[in-house]
Amino acid sequence: DQAPVLITGETGVGKELVARHLHLGGLRSNGAFSPINAGAMPETLAASELFGHVKGAFTGSVAEREGAIALADGGVLFLDEIGDMPLSIQTHLLRVLEDGMVTKLGGKTPEKVDFRLISATNVNLQENVCAGKFRADLFYRINVLIIDVPPLRERGDDVIEIAEWMIANQGDERNRKLRLEAHHQHVDRH
Repeated sequence: DQAPVLITGETGVGKELVARHLHLGGLRSNGAFSPINAGAMPETLAASELFGHVKGAFTGSVAEREGAIALADGGVLFLDEIGDMPLSIQTHLLRVLEDGMVTKLGGKTPEKVDFRLISATNVNLQENVCAGKFRADLFYRINVLIIDVPPLRERGDDVIEIAEWMIANQGDERNRKLRLEAHHQHVDRH
């Protein structure tokens, strides 16, 4: 339950849903699930979101804040779109993965953290390593257990099962039960 997991697939295939199910089915299900979109933020904000910061670490930091890594202690850190993470943040993340310690921005005292890392990407990380956009050492650190989530167009009859599961778990606002019925098209051959 400690091994890092890398979930790959196109945008919108449900990588975070897979990560949440891994968390709920794992030994750390009682711990937090701490998700962060690793590539959607500017570098400084991404560092603060991941590692936290102390009061006065940068303009506008009026209070100390825990980062996603500290919040994941005892649970799971989910880094969505890790392939878009800035290189400088990758370096700091690698350090945390190697020594199990995180230091807040502007802080001096590292804190011990224990979490399982689940990452997701819609880009080919191997190509990004070759292009110098992703650290090779981080790639090998997170590329331990790989789950590739295919798009619905490649899922065949799974689509029906997925739709039935969604309907069974959603219903509608009046708590009516919804169900799928086969739709047969009548073709008049005259």
